[in-house]
Amino acid sequence: MMNQPGQNLAKMRDTAPLVQNITNYVAMNVMANIILAAGASPAMVHAREEAAEFTALAQTLTINIGTPSPAWAEAMVEAARTAHRLGKPWVFDPVAVGATGYRRDLGARLLACKPTVIRGNASEILALAGMQTAGKGADAADSVDAAKDAARDLARQTGAVVAVTGPVDVVTDGARMAEIANGHPMMPRITALGCSLTGIVAAFLVDHDPFEATVAALAYYALAGEMAGEAKGPASFQTAFIDALYGMSPEALNDGARISLR
Repeated sequence: MMNQPGQNLAKMRDTAPLVQNITNYVAMNVMANIILAAGASPAMVHAREEAAEFTALAQTLTINIGTPSPAWAEAMVEAARTAHRLGKPWVFDPVAVGATGYRRDLGARLLACKPTVIRGNASEILALAGMQTAGKGADAADSVDAAKDAARDLARQTGAVVAVTGPVDVVTDGARMAEIANGHPMMPRITALGCSLTGIVAAFLVDHDPFEATVAALAYYALAGEMAGEAKGPASFQTAFIDALYGMSPEALNDGARISLR
């Protein structure tokens, strides 16, 4: 029996964890604002000269390969190794991992650093699992259903919880599987909303079971999208979405989350 997701939200806000994010240029500002609205503390620390040292100070880490470069790649690997060595949770966001050989190599190096959670769209999860994908850069061209088996296999191979996000999100640890049916069609039209979700997952991980924390984080995020759904367009939706993250109570999350265990 899983805890109700509102318990995870309340604990995250009480803890207000420091989340280190090595993310892409596009996502930094949006991601920082979203993490703050949720109740955690973001730090966008990516320089190789300090990334691993800062990981020792942070409570949790995210790594996003959306705009990689050699120096950033080494910072990512060093920070991930530090998190694993110190037993701190970290989340891997394999943006467009199948697009180029450079990204595939970097993805393999990061997988070797034992992420706690891997969060991506269906095409990214298929590519990371070594399977054929129809993905176009950072955009998914495969369905979540098509990636379920790959997600389960990847979880078993790596020991990570794997989250496949889409119209209905899927989370698995290789044994358990959950589906989250919340969300809104406007969400994919906002740049960096997926990248920012990775930071929310990381914040929820602190002192929680990784599977339950990931399910709760995805339900919280997707329900906020539903609450913002009356906005007239993408710009007003982004504002309403951040407000929904800030204003959602644990009780509202418990009442509104549509989570199914498979």
